[in-house]
Amino acid sequence: MAEPLGVSAESVADWWAAWQAGSREALVSGRRGRRPGEHQVLDPDEQQCVRQALLDYRPQDLGLGGQLWARAMVGDLIAMLYRVRLTEQGVGKYLKRWGLSFQRPDKRAIEQDPEAVRVWREETWLAICARAAEDGTEVLFADQVGVRSDRVSGRTWAARGSTPTIRRTGNRFSVDAMSAISTRGKMWFTVYRGSFTTTVFLDFLRRLVGQFDRMIHLVVDRHSVHRGKAVREWLAEHADRIVVHLLPAYAPETNPDELVNADLKRTLLSACRA
Repeated sequence: MAEPLGVSAESVADWWAAWQAGSREALVSGRRGRRPGEHQVLDPDEQQCVRQALLDYRPQDLGLGGQLWARAMVGDLIAMLYRVRLTEQGVGKYLKRWGLSFQRPDKRAIEQDPEAVRVWREETWLAICARAAEDGTEVLFADQVGVRSDRVSGRTWAARGSTPTIRRTGNRFSVDAMSAISTRGKMWFTVYRGSFTTTVFLDFLRRLVGQFDRMIHLVVDRHSVHRGKAVREWLAEHADRIVVHLLPAYAPETNPDELVNADLKRTLLSACRA
């Protein structure tokens, strides 16, 4: 029997013994190799400790320097804690096993007040939505963005070892825009030149109000122009048409219109790529 099956006589003997001991189920092949977790350098408690450290701290918080966790830095942490040096490949296997992935982090200003952001998300914003739904009014988010004429992003093809030169005029100018986006995805915008001033903002508000036959709730950041005396007086005179709500300080992630600005900049960047 061994020859037709291309196996050794010892294998056939082992199969026959398994059959006699446990019938057909005993012949089912089991998983080969090491069982999950077997012979790992770090025990489960040590792995949990390292994983939690990656989630709770930055490298510089633990005396390693830098703000981002890379595999080499994680290896340094493991060596510091347990006197074990792993390869970057070995570290990567642990990271994958722990359910972690390599991601681009969001940025947060150290001046941001997390409690103010929480209140905005869980209380203020819900109150605005409830009021708008009750009154049948429109909720919009607004923001400004600027693009410079001398902005050159991305890379270009050139001879190896020879850095190309881009010639551009020294008479730089910028084009700025202010836009408002609704919770339904509609957008209104205006383009202006120069600094963002009270005059620019009031002109935008007048144009925006003219686009609606109902009241508007406009959400903006805490730019000094948005809080200026002339703006407050104008809003008081038009309280039946528009109400402006201020976002928490240093919290651009709470303004969806920031995504519009980011998309514009990404589009300009991609246009420069080969």
